[in-house]
Amino acid sequence: MPPSAEIERILRLSPVMPVVIIEEAELAPQLARAFVRGGIRVVEVTLRTPAALAAIEAIARHVPEIAVGAGTVLTAEDLRAAGSAGATFAISPGATPALLCAAASAPIPYLPAVATASELMLGLAAGHHCFKFFPAGPAGGIAMLKAFAGPFPHARFCPTGGITQDSVKSYLDLPNVLCAGGSWLSPADALAARDWKRIEALASRAAASRT
Repeated sequence: MPPSAEIERILRLSPVMPVVIIEEAELAPQLARAFVRGGIRVVEVTLRTPAALAAIEAIARHVPEIAVGAGTVLTAEDLRAAGSAGATFAISPGATPALLCAAASAPIPYLPAVATASELMLGLAAGHHCFKFFPAGPAGGIAMLKAFAGPFPHARFCPTGGITQDSVKSYLDLPNVLCAGGSWLSPADALAARDWKRIEALASRAAASRT
């Protein structure tokens, strides 16, 4: 399957993609299982902590039912490290020529992020048709995604940033939105308390966002 088709398949796995920051890698499989019990089949682990790559590796090994991706990929080296850790895809908060070039030969599919029409055009020219729209709220939110639909009818998006359970359905109702990313599914206090039931409940509600 071409990388562009594979990333679209991954983005269609669940209406909401949890975006998580993990400080303790040993908690990652339990967190992933809570998501799975709630009906979520994809998760983004951001590369913002020293534990992130080990957390990705643990999820990939112990919870194969969920597609685990690496987020906050900033360099070609991050992209390589994500693939080596077992990530099935990679996401960045923007895109650079170096990352777009590295993605062309990367072993895992890559989702670049855009916030403007010019960035979107550069991504399309590089062969991508799926994009993270980030930061969704500050970058124009639903109005901007509607504006993108006219000149870029084949582009598809995963808006992330400033989205909540209360607002996510408004994004998912847009034809060019495949899923939305959000951090509300794994609150820091719930992770600290190992409150997997609460996280499962949040995941369950998020999984039903498109119905």
